[in-house]
Amino acid sequence: MSRCFRLGAVLVLAGLAVTAVSENAKPVVRIRGSNTFGEELGPLLIESFKRSNPGVEFEMGTEGTGDGIRALLDGECDVASASRIANEDELRLARTKNVRLRSHFLGHYGVAVIAHAGNPVRSLTHAQIRDIFTGAISNWNDVGGKDAPIDLYIRDPVSGTYLGFQELAMDNRPYAKAATQLHSYHEIAEAIAKNPNGIGYTGMTLVPKKGVHAVHVNGIPANAVSVNEGLYPYARGLRLYTITGQTSEEAFLFIRFVRGREGQGVMEKNGYVPRLLPRVDAGMPGY
Repeated sequence: MSRCFRLGAVLVLAGLAVTAVSENAKPVVRIRGSNTFGEELGPLLIESFKRSNPGVEFEMGTEGTGDGIRALLDGECDVASASRIANEDELRLARTKNVRLRSHFLGHYGVAVIAHAGNPVRSLTHAQIRDIFTGAISNWNDVGGKDAPIDLYIRDPVSGTYLGFQELAMDNRPYAKAATQLHSYHEIAEAIAKNPNGIGYTGMTLVPKKGVHAVHVNGIPANAVSVNEGLYPYARGLRLYTITGQTSEEAFLFIRFVRGREGQGVMEKNGYVPRLLPRVDAGMPGY
């Protein structure tokens, strides 16, 4: 899915300049790439950043990681958001342009599968989860539970998680038509807490909610430790890419904000696993 939207004032792009400029001469940081970053997390981080940097505007495009990195290398944006590392073809393209991609690791995007606290099903395989959310399995007794229909709760299609979960857990297959679409992780968790037959997904850090439990995937629990050790299957790293030596001051300040305590707090609050775990020194190097 390709989407592009503007945050703040109406923007006027000036050719292929590294930093675009609006009619009010405000600097504009152009970010293109990952749906996972751009649909939800990016706007939340930008909103928080602009509280202390009101003079910076942003333009966000969500056409996918590959297109974002290509746009960065073609000079069409300042920052590329990515839900994977740059591949060899992209690195080769950078070399042909005599530039170097610089990766700024932000943290992990992870999705926990949750069920009602009283549901005896505590672990599911990847295949079972895929078949539940596509509708191929529709009764709990098919996966070791009681004889009851499975009620699905998912995010709405405008959410980056809607597509992200399809990629991570469903092998890009369509959702079951009977699934109930809700607008937030909190709504999903609340619905499942009230429905003994419910199952859905939520952000990793939002799992400890009364009335639900996180289902293990292939026997692996959904928590920050399993994600950071690379064991949990429904997670992937989030990065921002820039071109070495061609990063505007405003883009650099935004990246520093996202990787700092305040930005990492925004990530954790909204269900992401931040790169800075609790009690880690805020002065970590890595830019």
